[in-house]
Amino acid sequence: MSKKTRWAWVEIDLGAVAHNVHVLRAAASPAAVWAVVKADAYGHGAVPAARAAVEAGADSLCVALVDEGLELRAAGIDAPILVLSEQPPEQAAAAAAAGLQLTVSSPAGIAAARGTPMHLKIDTGMHRAGCAPGDAVALAREAGADLVGVSTHLACADDPASPVTAGQLECFTRVLAELRGAGIDPGIVHAANSAAALAHPAARFDAVRAGIAVYGARPGPGVADVCADLRPVMRLVARVSSVRRVGAGEGISYGHRYRTSSVTTAATVPLGYADGVPRRYGLVGGEVLVGGRRRPIAGVVTMDQLVLDCGTASVAVGDEVVLIGHQGDEEITVEEWAERLDTITYEVTCGIRRRVPRRWS
Repeated sequence: MSKKTRWAWVEIDLGAVAHNVHVLRAAASPAAVWAVVKADAYGHGAVPAARAAVEAGADSLCVALVDEGLELRAAGIDAPILVLSEQPPEQAAAAAAAGLQLTVSSPAGIAAARGTPMHLKIDTGMHRAGCAPGDAVALAREAGADLVGVSTHLACADDPASPVTAGQLECFTRVLAELRGAGIDPGIVHAANSAAALAHPAARFDAVRAGIAVYGARPGPGVADVCADLRPVMRLVARVSSVRRVGAGEGISYGHRYRTSSVTTAATVPLGYADGVPRRYGLVGGEVLVGGRRRPIAGVVTMDQLVLDCGTASVAVGDEVVLIGHQGDEEITVEEWAERLDTITYEVTCGIRRRVPRRWS
């Protein structure tokens, strides 16, 4: 789908991707930077984002699924690719054929991945995936010469005040010492996500796995001060599709949960919750930019459309509407969306569906 097929699209600034990779490389040095491009690069387009990241100096790429790695290989991307969690055994042959590296955390996973470069994942407190610390030496021995890395994942790195990160790193360091004491070379050691890469120097080890920071968004409010040099990559844009005058006291959208306080100009925008704009966004104060000024979303967002209360402003069909990004001197950020919706920036960008066409530049 191209921009011309509908009055809504996403602009992706690949120059900002490159800039952010440079920022991360400077911050994490001498650790390598691995760009996480899972979930279609968090909604930014996996193949273009991966190419931009590698060209800017990312040493490796990370995905969540074997199929995501295969998509990159099919596009001709030959950089190292790590699959971040243990996959179904049936996927191992395809991963090996594509030269992917696999994360393992169990005897079954190691057996399936035999002959493929493996990264042993340790559960140091996230309690989502990975082997128990006490099982690491035995599993590393089982992986043998295929073991090329050891990793963990940090649960609270976006909160610098949390003691959890230090506890996890202590546990991870102890496991690494046990491995080395047993005569096992752990290979490439990695633990840091975006938040840890920027805010926790002790977590950087040999490589950092940077995801949301590559796309210019804060991992969380607790690390905002170390993200100042990052540039937003995504701009979500539409055009006004319909304009009407609505009288005072009239209800707008389903359930009439918004009523006009005076005679107003109501502008319809062809984006809805099927595109990734949450149904409740207008009810929690969601705004957009029209003519360089903020305008509230009136009532609930519907599946394919939303309505704006533009007051006395002159608005016409075809006028640009910015939901994420700059217009004039104003800006609406993914952080603002996340704060209003009580979520995180990751969910905001990942939620912008593929039916909204992307334009990369």
